[in-house]
Amino acid sequence: MGNRGMEELIPLVNRLQDAFSSIGQACNLDLPQIAVVGGQSAGKSSVLENFVGRDFLPRGSGIVTRRPLVLQLISANAEWAEFLHCKGKKFTEFDEVRQEIEAETDRVTGANKGISPIPINLRVYSPHVLNLTLIDLPGITKVPVGDQPADIEQQIRDMIMQFITRESCLILAVTPANTDLANSDALKLAKDVDPQGLRTIGVITKLDLMDEGTDARDVLENKLLPLRRGYIGVVNRSQKDIDGKKDIKAALEAERKFFLSHPAYRHMADKMGTPRLQKVLNEQLTNHIRDTLPAFRSKLQSQLLALDKEAEEYRGYRPDDPSRKTKQLLQMVQQFSVDFEKRIEGSGDQVDTVELSGGAKINRIFHERFPFELVKMECDEKEMRREISYAIKNIHGIRTGLFTPDMAFEAIVKKQIIKLKEPCIKCVDMVIQELINTVRQCSNKLECFPRLREETERIVTSHIRDRESRAKDQVLLLIDVQLSYINTNHEDFIGFANAQQRSSQTNKSQSSAGNQVSICHVIRKGWLTINNISIMKGGAKEYWFVLTAESLSWFKDDEEKEKKYMLPLDNLKVRDVEKSFMSSKHIFCIFNTESRNVYKDNRTLELACDSQDDVDSWKSSLLRAGVYPEKTTTSETTSTSDNFSMDPQLERKVETIRNLVDSYMAIVNKCIRDLMPKTIMHLMINNVKDFINAELLAQLYSAGDQNALMDESQEQAQRRDEVLRTHQALKEALAIIGDISTSTITVPVCILSYLNIILSHILSSPQVSSTQPHCPQEDVFRPAPGSPRGPATTKSPRTPGHPQVNTALTCQPLTLTHKACSSDFLQK
Repeated sequence: MGNRGMEELIPLVNRLQDAFSSIGQACNLDLPQIAVVGGQSAGKSSVLENFVGRDFLPRGSGIVTRRPLVLQLISANAEWAEFLHCKGKKFTEFDEVRQEIEAETDRVTGANKGISPIPINLRVYSPHVLNLTLIDLPGITKVPVGDQPADIEQQIRDMIMQFITRESCLILAVTPANTDLANSDALKLAKDVDPQGLRTIGVITKLDLMDEGTDARDVLENKLLPLRRGYIGVVNRSQKDIDGKKDIKAALEAERKFFLSHPAYRHMADKMGTPRLQKVLNEQLTNHIRDTLPAFRSKLQSQLLALDKEAEEYRGYRPDDPSRKTKQLLQMVQQFSVDFEKRIEGSGDQVDTVELSGGAKINRIFHERFPFELVKMECDEKEMRREISYAIKNIHGIRTGLFTPDMAFEAIVKKQIIKLKEPCIKCVDMVIQELINTVRQCSNKLECFPRLREETERIVTSHIRDRESRAKDQVLLLIDVQLSYINTNHEDFIGFANAQQRSSQTNKSQSSAGNQVSICHVIRKGWLTINNISIMKGGAKEYWFVLTAESLSWFKDDEEKEKKYMLPLDNLKVRDVEKSFMSSKHIFCIFNTESRNVYKDNRTLELACDSQDDVDSWKSSLLRAGVYPEKTTTSETTSTSDNFSMDPQLERKVETIRNLVDSYMAIVNKCIRDLMPKTIMHLMINNVKDFINAELLAQLYSAGDQNALMDESQEQAQRRDEVLRTHQALKEALAIIGDISTSTITVPVCILSYLNIILSHILSSPQVSSTQPHCPQEDVFRPAPGSPRGPATTKSPRTPGHPQVNTALTCQPLTLTHKACSSDFLQK
């Protein structure tokens, strides 16, 4: 191959096999190998035993090979075998090798003919072998026999495919000559993963058992079902030969005589037989390894880089260090504190782009969910007016009042303020839940110490619960403060005069409490899907919706040029719709309280969003526009409401107080919306952060034995060992690849000179263009344009009689300066 070091490629791959098998797992890094595939009784075992020259594989009826056998053949002066799982033990008796293969197979798979993809690594040293690495796979079977599982065929197929689907794997497809080649299981599997036959080498066995007058000449000459790498025929020992103790040496001699004497094969006898197969496989595997090694090296480097950070963290682990647990406890608590603060306060580094952090969710609670809950507490317009009229009548009692009583205003306002307690407490509960979720997320990094994680979660959660009661008490105090004094001199309060003037202008409130929205003001825009359009009309469609105080409009797209429909908000209400089992959308619907069609011939308009949060946000916006949720009422209340009527004088008083209530509740809502986030931040979130920073470590120390807290979980210990062993194996593998010899070789100048003389004659021939009449020596080989210069070469001793030049394996790439100087010619 032009470099003596490259001859050691196959032993290099054997060392790579061992490096990865040492970490207790099958190597899945596409190491270049040769997988032996064939049906049961196809002769796979005989081919492998012929390679070794010894009987060492289990034999018997049914499935015998039940685990992949990675067979590493190494040329050596002495003859012995060793298993990777029995390191240091040499097997000189090959009967013992067979017994060990059977015992190791049963150890993993049991004696019930089960199979396992975990390989057995066997290394055989012998002066009779060439360097090869082969994988003996279970024979393909169709029908389960005895205790074999019903899906044995699929199990074996899956195991074989696990190896041969790798682009770096050569496939040795073993097929008996006395069967139809078109029905070969081995060739069929090979064709499935290698349709062009680039990685498949065909082996035809049992040539001596073919019917008289037939032969496999067309197959061996690659004329029938051709493969890029061709076919090689072998003759194995028959069962009679094995029973008669015919040795491998005699079998190989009989094989040679068979090919020399057979009229169909004698002309190709030098290309047939087990020795020829060994040589071809050695060459093919060596070339294959050389071609795939650069990509393999890059893959190893990528995996090593992915493990570097984690391995570096684990490498500092010192189980014999007495202060280790104290240091780790301190580090873990500090890391927990930093992670909690980052999740609450936000951070520019390592931003999560998949889901919202705890702080972002709490912000959403403060500014979306809590205002929604406040608006949701607003009662129905008719219900409000009925309550105001009853309050006025009850205050006047038996007398007929001339003026609008301010006590009715105060009674209604206080009733509305009391309703704010429920959404305020709910806001605290939602924040509490997010804080606890954040604590659990931050404690995930403590999972390697289960006791520490459990104790940390318990201490912090207990503190949060303790702060919860204080926060709720303070929130209720805010509501009680609002109830204690109705400040009608507030600068934002409209007063009686303005309220009466407004009531004389309109009998309808233009906005819901706390949200005086102008008619033209856009409350919300966004995409919604109209869910209840019939299939005949195109099915569900997505539109761009625009909500104002007076209408809900939708457009074809967000450019708002093509309006599809405009729905007035009069007499509309909203209700939830149960989510469909088959749909991922969340749905709510709008309907008319007077049982009229809302949209074309539909009584309801079903609108769908991607998440429940979007549904809540849209419902909140609709509430601001005066579209209230549907409320269930008793028949008694409904009857009373339906029979309710007012005289004109009472109606003016009701309208006046209604406007006063709207104005004052806007002030209260504004105050509560401002103070609630501040109260929760002060009493809960900031306090929990301070507690984690200042008190958590002390409470962990006082909680019990620190050594018990820092006891490592079994899973973490296994994970650490696995990462460190895998990291070390990857480093060893890269070091092994780096050991490929790149030593300097010498080429006599006379060879180049002789080549130039020949080239000069060719270039001066009539077939060559006269534009270049000669090919000077310095122009025959020169660096390709733009190629980097190679490293300096080391000088070697001069060979007597020949001047020497030095070229390294990593020298500059050479290119010929004339078409006549072709690679085919150079090879010749």
